[in-house]
Amino acid sequence: MPPEDDPTAEFLDGVRAEETPWRRERPPGEQAPERAERPERWGRARAAGRAAAQAAPYLQAAALVAWLASGAFDDGSGDQSG
Repeated sequence: MPPEDDPTAEFLDGVRAEETPWRRERPPGEQAPERAERPERWGRARAAGRAAAQAAPYLQAAALVAWLASGAFDDGSGDQSG
């Protein structure tokens, strides 16, 4: 596909050519406004994810021990007839 027929490139060129209002209205030499601070939206979810990732090896080890212990206590005296 030739580059001149790329609609995405044309769209991006149009977007790049647009001036935002703060760029037009700001006096020369004035700094751009800082990005507005937003409260952390996913802070608790990230913290929970980090905690789960840190605990995963211990949980896996505990599950393995429980599985091995359940096999060790199974002496074959169940309800099997035959």
